Amino acid sequence: MLKIWSMKSAQQKAENADGAAGKKKKVTPAQLRVQKDLSELSLGSTMKTVFPDPDDILNFVLEITPDEGIYHGGLFTFTFTMGPNYPHEPPKVRCQQKIYHPNIDLEGKVCLNILREDWKPVLNLNAVIVGLQFLFLEPNASDPLNKEAADDLRSSRENFRRNVRIAMGGGSIRGVTYDRVLTTR
Repeated sequence: MLKIWSMKSAQQKAENADGAAGKKKKVTPAQLRVQKDLSELSLGSTMKTVFPDPDDILNFVLEITPDEGIYHGGLFTFTFTMGPNYPHEPPKVRCQQKIYHPNIDLEGKVCLNILREDWKPVLNLNAVIVGLQFLFLEPNASDPLNKEAADDLRSSRENFRRNVRIAMGGGSIRGVTYDRVLTTR
């Protein structure tokens, strides 16, 4: 038993020496889980991940280019930030563009149930990405962050569609100017 303790002590001293010399960086449980999640991602041709800092897998950008639906032809970028308690806490996801969407407010906050009360550690990044993709196919007017867009969607889907196209082109709706996100016409 004493030998095990002395071996453990020697191992910790070696790790501390390596860390002080800058040789070996300790990998956190969050990094391990994100690495696993990223290796299991099944991104279609309409999505791409970008790592601004290749050494930091806890922070990345997801680009979504819907190829069907109301938001067809747009390019939307989302920042993903995983904290040290991931997967016990959901990732923080923000849209980088100001867009006209009932589930994304003008500051980029995203209303997706699995990013809030329905998050469970068994969920992964793929589940979040599929949820984001679904928001572009079927915006949800019953759980809005942008109430004006939700009211518009509930009252007239055609008017909502027209306002989305105006906003995607960089136009203004009710005094709010949106970011141009169209990649095609």
